[in-house]
Amino acid sequence: MSRKPVPAQSGEPSRAELIFDRPQLMSQLFGEFDQNLLQLESRLGVYITARGNKIQLEGRAEAVAEARDVLQGLYNRITRGERVDQGMVDAVIAMSAEPTLAGIISADSGGAPSIMIRTRKKTIVPRTLAQAHYMRQLVNNDIIFALGPAGTGKTYIAVAQAVAQLITGSVQRLILSRPAVEAGEKLGFLPGDMKDKVDPYLRPLYDALNDCLPAEQVERRIASGEIEIAPIAFMRGRTLADAFIILDEAQNTTPSQMKMFLTRFGENSRMVVCGDPKQTDLPGGMNASGLNDAVVRLEGVESISMCRFGAGDVVRHPIVGRIVEAYEGVDA
Repeated sequence: MSRKPVPAQSGEPSRAELIFDRPQLMSQLFGEFDQNLLQLESRLGVYITARGNKIQLEGRAEAVAEARDVLQGLYNRITRGERVDQGMVDAVIAMSAEPTLAGIISADSGGAPSIMIRTRKKTIVPRTLAQAHYMRQLVNNDIIFALGPAGTGKTYIAVAQAVAQLITGSVQRLILSRPAVEAGEKLGFLPGDMKDKVDPYLRPLYDALNDCLPAEQVERRIASGEIEIAPIAFMRGRTLADAFIILDEAQNTTPSQMKMFLTRFGENSRMVVCGDPKQTDLPGGMNASGLNDAVVRLEGVESISMCRFGAGDVVRHPIVGRIVEAYEGVDA
């Protein structure tokens, strides 16, 4: 790989060379048609030359140092069997800019990650600083509010942690719920029994489960009652003990629904409330949201944690983060 240098930038010029000991992994590191290296050049303003297992970096000293750390971090992930894509490259670049990251995620030093969630099908490690904080709160607090835009891993990480605790036996049940609110559409009458009617609203929860457990285990545990997926209306009148409870799309609850849900909390349980306070589908908008009401009332309460995500924490396609930033700018 050799191209014309990127435009010169202010700052002391610098060069660095990286030599990796497993040439067979270079195609994964570089990406198809060198897209990962092109992405680094565009984001950090460096010039990259790659031949075999050697990479040369040129540019401002700060940018070269950051690019070197990002490439080493990506290589370490590949050696651990993780898949590197454009979203991962963006996430590692974002993490490299965080001066407080050292000591929170030790994976890039070549050792095992200091924070991880193991499930039957995969091991999840944080891809942003906010995710690392969130994963710690899932272990340390009783009730966790995960607040932020779509694509930041709020629900996915919560489901993974719930599955991990179900596997180890630290909880006996996994309860997944969300309000059955139409996203700006009037769908009319839906055919079928109750399960057929509510399943479309709960599909994201099924998807996350199937990513963490083999499909036959998901079906077996649902049939036995170990895993329950239901609309929030089904929670009324219950006490949920020995359970990991997740409420998704919580911005679409009313204040009375939110109060009802939170007061279901029982012994030896953990509860996670996920939602985007800026994206409610309720009539009346954000002022009618039980999530916003709960955050105001419960901020600072002992054993309740608020984990906030932003556009920089989006780990889907990079364009999703840019879309979120554009819409947040309009709202501001």
